[in-house]
Amino acid sequence: MSLELLLGPQLSAFAEAGYEVVAASQHGPYVDALHARGVEHVALEHATRMMSPRDDLRALRELVSLFRERRPDIVHTHNPKPGVYGRVAARIARVPGIVNTVHGLYALPEDPLPRRLAVYALERAAATCSAVELVQNEEDLAVLRRLRVPPERLVLLGNGIDLARFDRGRFDEAAAQRARAELGGVNPGDVVVGCVGRLVASKGYRELFAAARLLSPSIRVAVIGFDEPDKTDALSRGEVAHAAADGIRFLGGRDDVDRLYTGMDVLVLASHREGIPRAAMEAAAMGVPIVATDVRGCRQVVEHDVTGLLVPPRDPAALAAAVQRMADDSGLRERMSVAAQARARALFDQQQCIDLTLAAYDRVLRARGRNRPALARR
Repeated sequence: MSLELLLGPQLSAFAEAGYEVVAASQHGPYVDALHARGVEHVALEHATRMMSPRDDLRALRELVSLFRERRPDIVHTHNPKPGVYGRVAARIARVPGIVNTVHGLYALPEDPLPRRLAVYALERAAATCSAVELVQNEEDLAVLRRLRVPPERLVLLGNGIDLARFDRGRFDEAAAQRARAELGGVNPGDVVVGCVGRLVASKGYRELFAAARLLSPSIRVAVIGFDEPDKTDALSRGEVAHAAADGIRFLGGRDDVDRLYTGMDVLVLASHREGIPRAAMEAAAMGVPIVATDVRGCRQVVEHDVTGLLVPPRDPAALAAAVQRMADDSGLRERMSVAAQARARALFDQQQCIDLTLAAYDRVLRARGRNRPALARR
């Protein structure tokens, strides 16, 4: 899912630049989509999203074997667990160029000390294997500097989306009304609040469900996101059923979120932690004002009182108050909609991330006396 939904456009760009791109992850429903991009997929038997050190060790061995067989010029790792054992496996297999993207350190300064020590120690150790660390968030960049990751390895990458896809002008009013009805906006006075994210507690759904019970009846809340049964903080079926009984609409995982954004009046992102949240960038580009928690990542996307509102994390009452304020003031929503679109156009273009990543590939290849693909030299 991450390879296609989060990285798909980048993988296509790398292939178009002349690289032979091979993706490795668990098997899943998005393999055909990767193949359509010209990307080969290798299924890893032991890569899992669960907390399973035994499987992680087996996945490391799988990757060492894969890298020794394929002998790639560059290995680029993503996400917390593969980012650690993938870098280590690449070093063991003597891959010439190792690049990692830090999508968001899995610990925050306010987390308990044991968690921070464990996460930071793993990241510091894994970073010794890589030539380049592409860091999405400037707050994480500061942490890695304090961990004494060599500054020459650190690149502030940011994050971006396909602004051509997330363009409200692609959809007419009839499409927006259909999306609005699908999200639960059935009456003229309804205010539609959308939430986009995996169904895990760290996305703040429990706080959202509590906040929803405090809102006016005319505020319709809809959730778009995949189940994550393998995650330790996955929402239970009972929690989802109870929230649905309270009136929250669950649409499941969707590949048409661009269309669904046109039916929203507000996006809510109540996360406990983020790298740089893609849903918030997408919503901003579509002109949807945002209520988000004041945490790393959300702060980089939402400008408080300009493109949205920031609230303390894990605070249902504050979340409800911010959503109610948005719902009660259509003028505020309109002003924030215009500002959000402008900010997205200025800051959230994925092409910048693609260009920085290709430059990192060029750097690691040149450092080892290797040439870029012919197309990449044009």
